[in-house]
Amino acid sequence: MSFVSAIWPVRVAVLVLPLVSACSTQAQQPLKGKSTSSTAETTVKSAPQPTSPLSSSPQVILDYPVTSGTPQAPAAAWFSDLGAAQAQAKATNRPLVVVFSGSDWCQPCVVFEQEVFSQPAFAAYAQSRLVLAHFDYPRQAQNQPTPAQVKLNQAAAAQLNREGDFPLAVIVAPDGKVLAKTGYIPGGPAAFERYLNKIVGK
Repeated sequence: MSFVSAIWPVRVAVLVLPLVSACSTQAQQPLKGKSTSSTAETTVKSAPQPTSPLSSSPQVILDYPVTSGTPQAPAAAWFSDLGAAQAQAKATNRPLVVVFSGSDWCQPCVVFEQEVFSQPAFAAYAQSRLVLAHFDYPRQAQNQPTPAQVKLNQAAAAQLNREGDFPLAVIVAPDGKVLAKTGYIPGGPAAFERYLNKIVGK
C-alpha cells in the first residue's frame, strides 16, 4: 500500500484548502475524531509498549507524485504497520513519527500532509533521521482501506491515539517511549523540523 493510497486511497490530488479550526467529530471506529489544528503541543512522559507481535514484513510506502519539472528528492518511506515501524525505530535507533489523519473529511489533515509530509524537503530531512508511520481514517466508502489495514489502524490508534485527535503526529523514542504529541504546525517542513529537533535533541 502506498502512502498516497493510505492517506488518500483514490489518489485525489491534494488541493490547498483553507485551514479550519475543527473537523467533525466522528472517525473510523474506535476513534472519536477530534481535530487538532492548533499549534499547541502536548508532551507526555510514558507510552504503553507494543502489545501485538511485530510484523515480519514491514509495509513501507515510497510513493508521492512529482509536481514540477524540477528534480525531486526521494519520497519519504512510510510504514503502515505500527509494530513494523517500532521494530525499525529500535533497530536503527531513530525516533518514530506516527501520523494519524482523516484524508477525506479533515481539512487540517490535508493541509498538514500538503505543507509538510509530501514535501521533498521533509523527505530529505527524514531519510537519515526518522522512521515514519501513517494511519488514515477516511469516511467515504470508496476510500476505505482493506480489512487488514483497518485492523492495523485500529491497533495503532488503541496504542497512540485513544483520544481520536486529527491530525496528530506522535513522536516516539526508539525504546517506545512517547516523547510528544502535536497537531498541525504551520510553517512547512522547516517549522516541523525545528519542532522535532527540539523534541529529540538533534
